[in-house]
Amino acid sequence: MPEGDTVYRTAARLRTALLDRVLTKGELRHPRLSTVDLAGRVVVGARTVGKHLFLRFDRDLSLRSHLGMDGAWDVYAPRGRWRRPAHQVRAHLVNAEHQVVGFNLHEMALVPTAEEDRLVAHLGPDLLDPAWGPELAAEAQARLTADPARELGLALLDQRVMAGVGNVYKAEICHILRVSPWSPVSAVSAAEAVELARDLLERNKLRVDRCTTGDTRRGRELWVYGRRRTPCLRCGGAVVAGVQGADVRERVAYFCPVCQPGPRGGADPGARAQTPRATVRYL
Repeated sequence: MPEGDTVYRTAARLRTALLDRVLTKGELRHPRLSTVDLAGRVVVGARTVGKHLFLRFDRDLSLRSHLGMDGAWDVYAPRGRWRRPAHQVRAHLVNAEHQVVGFNLHEMALVPTAEEDRLVAHLGPDLLDPAWGPELAAEAQARLTADPARELGLALLDQRVMAGVGNVYKAEICHILRVSPWSPVSAVSAAEAVELARDLLERNKLRVDRCTTGDTRRGRELWVYGRRRTPCLRCGGAVVAGVQGADVRERVAYFCPVCQPGPRGGADPGARAQTPRATVRYL
């Protein structure tokens, strides 16, 4: 699933392609929005809150979308060929210079711009909020420590705690803090965990190739995530992939048993059946 930095970077690309330009076509292919015609509207902004993206139009209108597991917003030349099939298109926005196509978008909604916050009121502080400061950091810390016995990996993924962390950052944060993802929240400093999450997303928000190690050489960008066949970059030991969470919240959890002492999760989830996507509610 795209994480907060990916959504932030997507919004930046959409601003470059759409901002202050009149739409010559504005089609939404969604059961509740299929009769909406955005042609003639001017795009006036793009905002992200965690994994949610709001495209703002003139006359007090915003389009909210969530990328879910497989969504994407692509930018093309006016006659450019799409990289995905037409049946995946959920939004098609065109101006004189670009066409922007939203594929497999989830939870689309049109609302007055003034009501954007209502759709994301359930989320914790956005780690990439331009207004981030001591107050938001303190709120995130309070939410993180509300259940000290909760597994740290699950707490980091909970968008109601703080918005923007996904499975990659969960694995990397736990590794940097030198604890197992199944360790309780109380095993780490909440202030350090929140500051680290904010720092990693901030450093990567405009990078195509995410890096948490400080080493941008190919294959050395991440400490443990995805390293099924390559060793831990800190100790050289084998990285293990376990299962964390249950049902629709089940995720793979990469960790190094040497560098990250503490509880261990289930077996490699490769052979486990996948939960039907229709039951997933995206946060």
